[in-house]
Amino acid sequence: MNLFLVAVAPVFVIILYIYFKDKYEKEPKHLLVYNFILGAIVSIIITSILYYVFDFVLPLPNKTSVFQQFLKAFFVVGLIEEFSKYVIIRYYSQTKNAFNEPFDGIVYAVMVSMGFAATENIFYVLEGGYQTALLRAFTAVPAHATFGVLMGYFMGKAKFAKNRIILNLFGLFLAIVFHGTYDFFLFIDFIPGIWVGAFLSLFVGIMLSRKAIKKHQENSLFKT
Repeated sequence: MNLFLVAVAPVFVIILYIYFKDKYEKEPKHLLVYNFILGAIVSIIITSILYYVFDFVLPLPNKTSVFQQFLKAFFVVGLIEEFSKYVIIRYYSQTKNAFNEPFDGIVYAVMVSMGFAATENIFYVLEGGYQTALLRAFTAVPAHATFGVLMGYFMGKAKFAKNRIILNLFGLFLAIVFHGTYDFFLFIDFIPGIWVGAFLSLFVGIMLSRKAIKKHQENSLFKT
């Protein structure tokens, strides 16, 4: 039970952070919970199915091949995991009447992402213990949050724009790029010191996420 709580603690810290950043018009709590659950269950199911398909169609067995690890990071892990979140935001969250300003894109995308991160983190922490929990609390979990913010920023704009398809897909694309970059540097850890690139990409993602949050706050339709 202690490991379980340690695994989910950073997830809920980030959820509370985003919840309080939504200053002007809070989202219905039941929708936040639904999005979290969909991310925790449906996104994981979609990811598992697509992983199985990709492993069958495009096996990448060579862990010391930079090219194969590049394909794995961007076109398998990054694409599949972010797509599994995207479909929920696009076809569930974005259709709700409560999604009534661009900032809501960030809120719902982070909720879905944190649902996904919670399930993923529980499996990793139960297997790896407290050391894994501490490491992932400052790396993988906030990374999923930044991917969610970057995707949600553009999906929030998309709902109220004429070029909705382009903005939605650009949000997905940006999340895949940052997710793929983060994982790529971790996957090629057989190159000494290359893992630093993952932390640099995470830092850039966090900085961009803060700017995205601030920009949507400043342009809130409910700001008085």
